[in-house]
Amino acid sequence: MAKSAGKDAFHLRVRVHPFHVLRINKMLSCAGADRLQTGMRGAFGKPQGTCARVAIGQVLLSVRCRDVHGKHAQEALRRAKFKFPGRQKVIVSRKWGFTKFSRADYVRYRAEKRIVPDGVNAKFLTCHGPLAEREPGRAFLPPVALKGH
Repeated sequence: MAKSAGKDAFHLRVRVHPFHVLRINKMLSCAGADRLQTGMRGAFGKPQGTCARVAIGQVLLSVRCRDVHGKHAQEALRRAKFKFPGRQKVIVSRKWGFTKFSRADYVRYRAEKRIVPDGVNAKFLTCHGPLAEREPGRAFLPPVALKGH
């Protein structure tokens, strides 16, 4: 992705991290080992490695980019899915970036100044809160405008 689109043309988000510690309770297998070890008494093992606990259908990686780099992102994720165990699939989202809004809604809300960009997300402005902090003409919104959200 960095070679084809450039390192500033995309945002990769890793959605799972290996915080779960795997442990092993080593057992001896030589003659007379039963005198040296205690079996399952005090069997809390030593750390062996880490892994991520992943549910079925959970999203592992997310990439946001412009539409012109969409094919490059799909190819990069297709290559990356072979590095993970199990059966993975690449899904193209209908949302705008990492926000919860669809593309059409995001463009409409931005034109109406109902959305404030907030990093990689967006804040949806409703008709709640102190009246003194709202812009002139934005004190009350018609209920039709809130129907889409």
